[in-house]
Amino acid sequence: MFDPKPVLKNLPNLPGVYRMINAEDEVIYVGKARDLKKRVSSYFQKNLPSARTRLMVSNIARIETTVTRSEAEALLLENNLIKGFMPRYNVLFRDDKSYPYIALTGDTFPRLAFHRGAQRKGSSYFGPFPNAVAVRDSIQLLQKVFRLRTCENTVFANRSRPCLLHQIERCTAPCVGFISEEDYRRDVMHASLFLQGKEQQVMDELGEKMNEAAEQMEYEMAAVYRDRIQSLRQVQARQFVSDFNVSDADVIACAEFQGQWCVNLVMIRGGHHLGDKSFFPKNADGADLETTMEAFLEQHYMAGVIPPLLIVGAPLETVTAMEEVFSEQAGRKIKINTNPIGDKRVWLKMAQTNAELALTQRAAQQSNQQARLTALREALGLPESTERIECFDISHTMGEATVASCVVFDKGNMQNSEYRRYNITGITPGDDYAAMRDVLTRRYRKVAAGEGKRPDLVFIDGGKGQLGVAVEVMNEVGLPDIQLVGIAKGEERKPGLEQMFFPEREGPVALKKDHAGLHLLQQIRDEAHRFAITGHRARRGKARLHSSLEDISGIGAKRRKSLLTRFGGLDGVKNASVDEIAQVDGISHALAQKIYEELH
Repeated sequence: MFDPKPVLKNLPNLPGVYRMINAEDEVIYVGKARDLKKRVSSYFQKNLPSARTRLMVSNIARIETTVTRSEAEALLLENNLIKGFMPRYNVLFRDDKSYPYIALTGDTFPRLAFHRGAQRKGSSYFGPFPNAVAVRDSIQLLQKVFRLRTCENTVFANRSRPCLLHQIERCTAPCVGFISEEDYRRDVMHASLFLQGKEQQVMDELGEKMNEAAEQMEYEMAAVYRDRIQSLRQVQARQFVSDFNVSDADVIACAEFQGQWCVNLVMIRGGHHLGDKSFFPKNADGADLETTMEAFLEQHYMAGVIPPLLIVGAPLETVTAMEEVFSEQAGRKIKINTNPIGDKRVWLKMAQTNAELALTQRAAQQSNQQARLTALREALGLPESTERIECFDISHTMGEATVASCVVFDKGNMQNSEYRRYNITGITPGDDYAAMRDVLTRRYRKVAAGEGKRPDLVFIDGGKGQLGVAVEVMNEVGLPDIQLVGIAKGEERKPGLEQMFFPEREGPVALKKDHAGLHLLQQIRDEAHRFAITGHRARRGKARLHSSLEDISGIGAKRRKSLLTRFGGLDGVKNASVDEIAQVDGISHALAQKIYEELH
């Protein structure tokens, strides 16, 4: 048993971070404290109220501490240590910083675009948005009102006539000079102001332009401005958030249901409600509201994008320290409001409702998935311990760019983070048996060596042939006891007519169309197919974009670009004579001869 007295005796009454470590030298909990001595001592009282805390304390073998200069500094250190150690007793949220944005590029005629990832200098970014749907909806609205281009620069630079978007009045066609640079810049400025929540300023300017056009008897142009103003008024009435003293804010609520927690984040940007997103933490069994909310705020906003106002639906002891850290990171004042009034309270209640709804939906889905799994076990005679299912599929086009997929069903749901794709090479094109052998060998050789998790059941998308290959591979790698099932598409490949083949059974097994177990099988099989074909298409597209000019020594990016620009593409280069190729800057007659020979 761990004796805490020597540790507690020497702890200072200073802020810092403590780490609970078990007998296997694993960090099982990281915490921060305003007073290390008081906080760590609280874990060793006789009557701990939380069963979760009692279990954690029973696993402690030693405690390490780090003194910091302030509680805010302890907050930063705690967050870094949690990310590094991922302790089993800390509430953990998935580190999802890749939110989508709307971008206005820095081109002469700026492009309106969906953006995710690193932000480039010269472009303006608006967001973040809670999901891709919210970004695309906003882009459609901006196209309708301000008619900015969305095409790639390569398309924009090579157009000779307006595209369909101009014909349906979603673009002013700057690619062919239908709008001046000055007028287009004005539209870009209005779109930017709108995204910043300054609709009234935009409408005032558009009103002036409308009146000027009407005075000059340019009635068609006046009607365009009028329509834009009406569209903006409709948007303002539908989306604008009143009673907010800042235009950017996040509203965060937390709810618990049947031992599971959910944090709902409502995003308000530019005075508009952009939507919400729900987060479900790991290791939250037995946690309380304050612990869960603190974990979310620290892990979500530390070194991330923070709006000036956070409306939080939980009392927090560390508000002052968080405000200090967040303000320093953002370079401006950040306010955390844990006791909102007026409209802010209404928005918090809405976020709370969203969190509760997300929890009940998740519980219903998990219950449904568990019922499906139970039905599948019973139908196929599988043991009750069958939980983890892996499924494999092969995708290619006439043998080109073969990709194998592996998807995982575990803990009552599809585990996207554990999906894997395998590029298959070195086989006869179109040989699905060889592809299946390759992927199964690569995956389960590692599992047999102790790397990765061992599945209870493996689905093979295919009939007896693919199943026979799987049996051979499992025997070769030393995992003959893993249950294998081949899934063959039924007559005319219609859903509901699938047949299952087992190594130890002669004939196939078929389930009724409305069988719950069959629905789970179809879900897993279809996900494997989707994941495989997505990877295959990406690989095939990459291969087809590869220019045969890249394989010719002496032809770098600059010369390749000159050739393609001069002749309008690879086909034009192939049709050119040696003398014509030699006329391109940087191409000697000898190199032109080499290019001609390589392409013919």
